[in-house]
Amino acid sequence: MSGAAPVLSVDNVVKFFGEHQVLRGISLDVAEHQVVTVIGSSGSGKSTLMRCVNLLEVIDDGVIALDGRDITDPRVDPDHVRRRIGVVFQAYNLFPHMNVQDNITLAPRVVHGVPRAAAVERARELLARVGLEDKADEYPDRLSGGQQQRVAIVRALATDPRLLLLDEITSALDPELVGDVLRLVRELAEQGMTILMATHEMGFARQVADHVCFLDQGVVLEQGPPEQVLGDPVEPRTRQFLARIIDAGRL
Repeated sequence: MSGAAPVLSVDNVVKFFGEHQVLRGISLDVAEHQVVTVIGSSGSGKSTLMRCVNLLEVIDDGVIALDGRDITDPRVDPDHVRRRIGVVFQAYNLFPHMNVQDNITLAPRVVHGVPRAAAVERARELLARVGLEDKADEYPDRLSGGQQQRVAIVRALATDPRLLLLDEITSALDPELVGDVLRLVRELAEQGMTILMATHEMGFARQVADHVCFLDQGVVLEQGPPEQVLGDPVEPRTRQFLARIIDAGRL
């Protein structure tokens, strides 16, 4: 990492749901053109962290900064921040009453004021990049899960986000469809997209991530290069987690 401020900085972030503390002082950075993957068992806080970064949840303490600006300041307009962040969740969240093209062009047109013709041209270009140029007029229920997830990623890219958040985007997919989606993410990483990704796909994290953070009970228990965290972890809990992943055939 250079001396420049990271694109995303999460500093000692705390989040409660009622009496239950989900995030216990999370800190991590994502530099420009970097892919940071967040791993951990279900309930470790990965999705909550993603929702906090996108300001879908209000944090109880700490700071989240985008390009050096505190976006968790109550005076900041969340909608303005979200215009700079692309998000893809494990549930595709495509609008079922809109075709693929309209799903993709909605935010550029309505939120960013892009003329319809330009938004459509961009949508067609992105669909061609992911091999779905012939699906522009289809409705989501006529697409496979893998195709829907690729459309969801294209929709997130259509606004040229500063940061891309990917939250367990393969969890709802049949195993044979996972590869198509991960290949697309790999291509985005190779093209220099700045990505924070929560995932259970350890093999993918090992091959593509620049930095891996292991969350355990709301704490970043271990973080570093993938070859260290995934190949030679320091913490016993990290080793235990990875051993279970190996037994499940996912590493």
